[in-house]
Amino acid sequence: MLQAMQIRAARALLGWRQEDLSKAAGVGAATIHRIEKGHGPVLGNVSTVMKIQVAFEQAGIQFIDDDDAGGIGVRISKKKRKR
Repeated sequence: MLQAMQIRAARALLGWRQEDLSKAAGVGAATIHRIEKGHGPVLGNVSTVMKIQVAFEQAGIQFIDDDDAGGIGVRISKKKRKR
């Protein structure tokens, strides 16, 4: 499950403004703003969260789940895709 901090971090890695993510995901800018204000897991419509995740993944972001090696995070894949 995506965390609000992962969305903020992914945007920062790409140099995207909230408006850029809004356009790439087809989600309203107010929705992005509301989601990013949260702490912990992203709450909201599952289809909205999936649109955001897919937009980031198409831009080359990989989401890292919590595991024994470390906590949650994001990284840019070696082979960056176009948005």
